[in-house]
Amino acid sequence: MSLPFYQRHHQHFDRAYRHKELESTLSQYQKEEKRKSAIYTHGSSAYSKEAALAYRHGSASYDQLSAESYAHESAAHSKRSTAHSLETELKKAEAYRLGSELVNKKAEAYRLGYETYSRGKLLEDQSLKLSPKAKRAKQSLLSEEKENTAVDYVVPIFTGRHIHISGITDTEEERIKESAAYVAKRNLFATGEGISVTRKATSSSVEEETHEKKSRKVAIRETAERTVLKKTLRDTEDFHRKLNEDSLLHAPEFVIKPRSHTIWEKQNVKLHCTVTGWPEPRVTWYKNHVPINVHANPGKYAIESRYGMHSLEINKCDFDDTAQYRASAMNVKGELSAYASLVVKRYKGEIDESFFHAGTVTLPLSFGVTPHGYASRFEIHFVDKFEVSFGREGETMSLGCTVIIHPDIKRFHPEIQWYRNGVLITPSKWVQMHWSGERATLTLTHANKEDEGLYTLRVVMGDYYEQYSSYVFVRDADADIPGAPGSPLDVKCLDANKDYVIISWKQPAVDGGSPVLGYFIDKCEVGTKQWSQCNETPVKFARFPVTGLIEGRSYIFRVRAVNNAGISIPSRVSEPVAALDPADRARLRSHPSAPWTGQIIVTEEEPTEGIVPGPPSDLHVTEATKNYVVLSWKPPYERGHEGVMYYVEKCVAGTENWQRVNTEIPVKSPRFALFDLAEGKSYQFRVRCCNSAGIGEPSEATEATVVGDKLDIPSAPSNIVPTRNTDTSVVVTWTESKDAKELVGYYIEASKVGSAHWEPCNNNPVKGTRFTCHGLTTGEHYTFRVRAVNAAGLSGFSQESEAIEVKAAIAPPSPPYDITVLESVRDSMVLGWKQPKTIGGVEITGYYVNYREVINGVPREWREANIKAVSERAYRVHDLKENMTYQFQVAAVNLAGLGTPSPASQSFKCEEWTIAVPGPPHDLSCSEVRKDSLVVLWKPPIYVGRTPVTGYYIDIKETNASEEHWKGVNEKAIPSKYLKISGLKEGTSYVFRVRATNKAGVGKPSDSTDPVIAETRPGTKEVVVEVDDNGVISLNFECDQMTADSKFIWSKNYEPVEDDSRLSIDTKGGKSKAIFKDLSEEDLGIYSCVVTDTDGVSSSYTIDEEEMKRLLALSHQHKFPTVPLKSELAVEILEKGQVRFWLQAEKLSGSAKVNFVFNDKEIVNGEKYKMKIDHNSGLIEMVMDRLEDEDEGTYTFQLQDGKATNQSSLVLIGDVFQKLQKEAEFQRQEWFRKQGPHFVEYLGWEVAPECNVLLKCKVANIKKETHIVWYKDEREIMVDEEHDFKDGVCTLLITEFSKKDAGIYEVILKDDRGKDKSILKLVEAAFADLMTEVCKVIALSATELKIQSTEEGIRLYSFVSYYLEDLRVSWAHNDNKIKYTERVKTGVTGEQIWLQINEPTPSDKGKYILELFDGKTGHTRMVDLSGQAFDEAFAEFQRLKAAAIAEKNRARVLGGLPDVVTIQEGKALNLTCSVWGNPVPEVSWLKNEKLLVGDDHIILKVESGKHACFTITAVSTADSGRYSLVVKNQYGTETSDFTVSVFIPEEGIEIPQPESGKGDKKKKARS
Repeated sequence: MSLPFYQRHHQHFDRAYRHKELESTLSQYQKEEKRKSAIYTHGSSAYSKEAALAYRHGSASYDQLSAESYAHESAAHSKRSTAHSLETELKKAEAYRLGSELVNKKAEAYRLGYETYSRGKLLEDQSLKLSPKAKRAKQSLLSEEKENTAVDYVVPIFTGRHIHISGITDTEEERIKESAAYVAKRNLFATGEGISVTRKATSSSVEEETHEKKSRKVAIRETAERTVLKKTLRDTEDFHRKLNEDSLLHAPEFVIKPRSHTIWEKQNVKLHCTVTGWPEPRVTWYKNHVPINVHANPGKYAIESRYGMHSLEINKCDFDDTAQYRASAMNVKGELSAYASLVVKRYKGEIDESFFHAGTVTLPLSFGVTPHGYASRFEIHFVDKFEVSFGREGETMSLGCTVIIHPDIKRFHPEIQWYRNGVLITPSKWVQMHWSGERATLTLTHANKEDEGLYTLRVVMGDYYEQYSSYVFVRDADADIPGAPGSPLDVKCLDANKDYVIISWKQPAVDGGSPVLGYFIDKCEVGTKQWSQCNETPVKFARFPVTGLIEGRSYIFRVRAVNNAGISIPSRVSEPVAALDPADRARLRSHPSAPWTGQIIVTEEEPTEGIVPGPPSDLHVTEATKNYVVLSWKPPYERGHEGVMYYVEKCVAGTENWQRVNTEIPVKSPRFALFDLAEGKSYQFRVRCCNSAGIGEPSEATEATVVGDKLDIPSAPSNIVPTRNTDTSVVVTWTESKDAKELVGYYIEASKVGSAHWEPCNNNPVKGTRFTCHGLTTGEHYTFRVRAVNAAGLSGFSQESEAIEVKAAIAPPSPPYDITVLESVRDSMVLGWKQPKTIGGVEITGYYVNYREVINGVPREWREANIKAVSERAYRVHDLKENMTYQFQVAAVNLAGLGTPSPASQSFKCEEWTIAVPGPPHDLSCSEVRKDSLVVLWKPPIYVGRTPVTGYYIDIKETNASEEHWKGVNEKAIPSKYLKISGLKEGTSYVFRVRATNKAGVGKPSDSTDPVIAETRPGTKEVVVEVDDNGVISLNFECDQMTADSKFIWSKNYEPVEDDSRLSIDTKGGKSKAIFKDLSEEDLGIYSCVVTDTDGVSSSYTIDEEEMKRLLALSHQHKFPTVPLKSELAVEILEKGQVRFWLQAEKLSGSAKVNFVFNDKEIVNGEKYKMKIDHNSGLIEMVMDRLEDEDEGTYTFQLQDGKATNQSSLVLIGDVFQKLQKEAEFQRQEWFRKQGPHFVEYLGWEVAPECNVLLKCKVANIKKETHIVWYKDEREIMVDEEHDFKDGVCTLLITEFSKKDAGIYEVILKDDRGKDKSILKLVEAAFADLMTEVCKVIALSATELKIQSTEEGIRLYSFVSYYLEDLRVSWAHNDNKIKYTERVKTGVTGEQIWLQINEPTPSDKGKYILELFDGKTGHTRMVDLSGQAFDEAFAEFQRLKAAAIAEKNRARVLGGLPDVVTIQEGKALNLTCSVWGNPVPEVSWLKNEKLLVGDDHIILKVESGKHACFTITAVSTADSGRYSLVVKNQYGTETSDFTVSVFIPEEGIEIPQPESGKGDKKKKARS
């Protein structure tokens, strides 16, 4: 039967208050627990470290195993325990599977907090032995704080993560994890099984803990089992010793495994291994788990197998050959593999391989087991590393590093870890981490001084890791108040309880210039933004108890420092802390009382009959300062079921006058801080408990406690010793403070010598007695001081250290190399060698040579060749034996000491050289390296041969090229011992060698130089020639890469300058100057400068004869200087007619003077002459208001600036003066004119596109009253409307311009300020020009020629916008000018210009051109009258011509008939009209559209075919009607209508006529 969860937790619960059913349940539960104790024991052994694999099945499984299977199981364990894999031995342990199932069920629970359960469970079992208490006691938890120790009974502790009290946990993810842990622990309690836990130590140095619970019987049984196992193992080993393994079948085994390699591209590599086994194993080679096919890649791979030795050779490796290679050996007994990694490096690629090894100490590479189950060898390199960083509070800082891992295995990602001062960093709101797959970054989102420290990036791959570290400094933010101290740091909450917590912090390094008076502590409840100050007066002690907290609520705290200037900015806030009893906090960490509501609910138990609590125990003073005293005690044993509270009492020591301190509100926590105690007095304290039943007896009084600081301020450190480190850092060491208690750390300060200003080197106290101060200025001298800090305060400063110059620390040089023999005689040999690659930060002072004999290939002991160091890199070793073989070694020495000797050279035989040609030159070096050139230097050979050396040949090749690629640089031997080589390829690496020649021939080449890359490095500077103000010529060279020991070395023709009578050297700091004393032909040559102790900083300058002449001329100018002029003396007329004389010098100093001279007499500033000098711009001017006749003459400006002089003159006489005088007077008049309305632009004309002429002018200074009047030939032109002058332009438009518009036009502006006029003469040539422009516009407006057919012929025409007779028109046919006749005519009709061709013929076909000449230029239009265009036009002409003939000859009525005739009855009517037609037309008459036949009454006749007569002899009313005359011939018919109206006079009645005839007269023509 299961117990309620809380009762299974608290078996110590007072049984007097239990229910009977509950009592029975608990009894059964305890019996069940005892019955399962055996299972607990076996489960414990399953996790024990000693038998982590052999006994995992538990004791129940052991009974099912035979002794032999145990032996095999144990052997398998011993062989594979480090790899944590049983491999094939798992088949031999069937019973292990039974035990492993039990382990698998609990694996997840163990991960989620199983371990803490075991610790608590063990304590719980011990509590079963405790007797129940007689009285009800308040439950308690075992706290993690040091003050809480176990009393009589304990409860399990479940330690979890640090809890931010803002709803128990920060995120839902953490809440879910804690919930899972809670469920796992609950289930474990329900099963009641005992568990033994072993925690394996990790890289974070967590101590191993093993809890086991064993009975005596079980221990004896296990001992017996171990004894049986050991005996079985020994028997088995003895049995196998007697067997001959070679005669039995056995699986493959690698005697020698293949070794991993790292090589360069194009190299060959061979992997070897030796394999044993029977039958003989077959070996297969794999690349990245793919079998290697030799035939698929002929020449690439070569595989050999001989006598158990196997090899794989890879020829000419490239980057793609980087992989993991596996040798797999297989026979009938099994298969075994061995691995090797191959890394192929490139000389030039995306990644500079030199980065992989520079400045990084790598651990030995090892095989690691990856999560994928195979072994890999990893090379981890850091590229683009973060250096020492400096930040400021509040800024965002980012640290990053690119990580390169070889080999790169897919799906196997590295584990990235960051540490600060050796402590693993976890992500938070202050720290963010990112891993992109290639680059690891850590970002401090809001840097604080707590973030200062040594940061380490650790990259873990399997069992191997690599790390890189660098320091991060965080300076104080700018204070809000000048002079205020820096903010405190590292605020922490200690000893938290129900209503009380102690706050601690670290003092800042910066006090703002005045001592810190104390600190203010602020608190804020989590979830609010309201800060409240906890102390009224500043406290100096760096710990402070904060009381008055509300139980169950969470708080954060911050601290501010204060001095005489003001209060600092607040510190970073502390982590949240809950006001809870430590036991409650421990319980809440294991399972919250109110899960996930965001609140902590404190519940009270139901009240029952009260019991007065007993006295507290273990009352003592935990902390005492002059500001407060902190008391601590343990709750009473007898306290009843309900909670207790406390009253604190005090009295002066030696008296019994007890006073209650907290009279109003008792405290809930077993901690209490007392304030307002008299400093220096001695007090005693005691505590009483109380509850609803009353107040208990007091506890025992404490010992007398004197109010004052128990913790003393530490003494100052001593023995401050600075040591050089790098060119920007110094290592400072010191002796720790004596008798220092609770030391927090040390602050270090630095000061430049002579500045008296101290700057902190660290803002976070460092522990230890050594610190590296970074960020110092190279070459400066610094002193240092240190002070210690603890909670009581900061110690005094130590004594200042000795001053030290900041520069890189020196070290002994590395070994020289490339030892060679330069000359050999019977008893001596001359050696040469190359300078060490690392000189140790200081100049090499010399070399020591050792030699030894080599007899029959066996070297003897080393002997010293020289006692005194030699400075040259060549030395003759004396007293050698002829024909004896020797080896040599060389060691370099500097101020730091003697370096490591070089490895022994190859063996050389001491014998007389008799060859005729010279020996090899030596000591080759390269300088002045640029992207396309460099200079090679060498020394002559020691052995010159039979005749003197006459010259040298230089060879070159690319570094990676083979020996066959050496090629000569110079075709002819050069006598000098240097050569500048040009034409190099940028970025290419080269090597060089030199051969000497004499009359006998060319000698042996020298050793090649070290590889040199043709590149111009950033910041490279050249030698510059300068000529100073005194005419001194100098060569100048500047270097910003110098170290403290660097020197400038000047050479002429690459030989040291020794003649100081010609050249002097002046060096200051990073600048050096070679000064010529008297430059002449003796000084011609190449001058070079080399800076020692740098990376080859050098440059040269060539002075030839032409350059010498240029420098001497420039020197002469500087010795006898003139004031340079930008412009000579000039004159100009100003706006008011003033005359301005001026000149401008290139530059003038403030002391420059000018004399103004006129006709050899000095003139001064006055009423007539206004003079001005602008020293900044160099402008000198003199202004005269008016130029009079007496001002004719010569003007001179004389300049003097220091010793430089100059002058400039201007002659104004004769015509030049008169012209200037007139111009000045004109400008004067112009200025007066412009005071009223005036013309800005005088009257002019322009021709509009419509061929109108527009007269216009531009005016200014116009007002509303200004009038404008136009005149032509002195007659005013009336303008329709007045001009408004808005645009400042006045116009007069002349339309259809012609000769009549010629004349003189005038426009006048006038108002009360004056008047101005402008005249435009449009006569003679001016008019002709205008007419030419008008004609040009007309010509340009002409349309293209068009073709029109008429009845007379064909017409060609073009339209213009306007036509003038002045526009000359001509026509051309087929480029021939047309002669006009009656058949071909030209003319102008309106705006149409035409050419008429009457009766055209085929000869009229062709191209016609119309030319319009405007008087200057001809403008043409062209049409092609031929082909279809002519045919169509001619056809239309024929049609029109025929129509015209028909129209001309058709019959028609020419006139004579009226429209209406009104006549009286009885009268005679006679009408006559003319008719025409060719031929003569036929004439007929109609009445009312009916043919009318003549008779006596109506007489119709035609006379001569031209006149038609109509006569009615006596008109009657019957004659009224509409009559028509019809004429007709072959070309057409025409009808003429008239109406006759007859009236009777007596009646006055008019006979009405038909409607159709009213007022009508119709003519109808039809053909």
